[in-house]
Amino acid sequence: MLEDDKDGLHHLIEEELNSNDKILKPDFSKQAGRELLAFYLQSKFRQLIMYDSKASRPIFRNISEDFLRNFSKRLVVTPEKRIMIGITGESASGKSTMCKAISNVIKSFKMPVSILATDSYFNDISDLIAKFGSFDNLRDNGYDVDSPESFQLDVLKEDLTTLSKGRDIYAPQYLPNGTGVSMPKSQFVPSNKIIIVEGMATMYETIKDIFDIKVYVETDLDTRKERFLHRAFTERNQDFENAKKHWDYILDAGKKYVQPAREFADVVLNGNTDMEYFCQLLEYIHTITNNFSGQTL
Repeated sequence: MLEDDKDGLHHLIEEELNSNDKILKPDFSKQAGRELLAFYLQSKFRQLIMYDSKASRPIFRNISEDFLRNFSKRLVVTPEKRIMIGITGESASGKSTMCKAISNVIKSFKMPVSILATDSYFNDISDLIAKFGSFDNLRDNGYDVDSPESFQLDVLKEDLTTLSKGRDIYAPQYLPNGTGVSMPKSQFVPSNKIIIVEGMATMYETIKDIFDIKVYVETDLDTRKERFLHRAFTERNQDFENAKKHWDYILDAGKKYVQPAREFADVVLNGNTDMEYFCQLLEYIHTITNNFSGQTL
């Protein structure tokens, strides 16, 4: 059935591209033109959501009732603002994989996109790691690495606000080598038209309202555990006992800090989805957004 889903979506894309019934490209410099586009896109997105709901493995698990209307209004009222997309989900839910897929599809259509991970905003804990001997010892002694207090949320908020207004930033970089070192202003991040921010801190209280689209990636527990342990053994050279301890910590942190974000997410995505089908869906979204009387945006 999954192949039928992909074939059907491919057919929809071809229909859109070859249709003789296209609207004239609106004048986006005028509010009336932007309102026409918003109405058109809302109707097309509803068709897409209906199509996906009948798929064997739907991508959309939930969409906020007000999302399409609110997002369309934002595009009409403040078209100059960057499109800010925040993606969160529990560890090993697949949010990084989906983030990369979105980026690759956007880039394939020559559209500028910037990607930023909130893990770059972890506090510098090098002194604590030196004191306890290792990150694992620090964790075992009660350090809660995923709590809001463990992030530079004031810096993150300032940087995201700056990006949303069209100005480039230099983000910090947290070194993933076990030293706990955070290097301030060491990653250049351009303020492209579309900015994707991935990580659990995207939906913390002081950050979440910066985003135009709040995405929550949800995956079943068994799949997440399998992914997490595989990553621990193959990429991080962790032994089983330490990986199990970290998994137990991840479960607890997810319940406290990540799961609440599902309630206010605009879109909940299935982290078990077929990535080829997901990329086709993104291609369809690009097609309906740019398919005007033989012209492109």
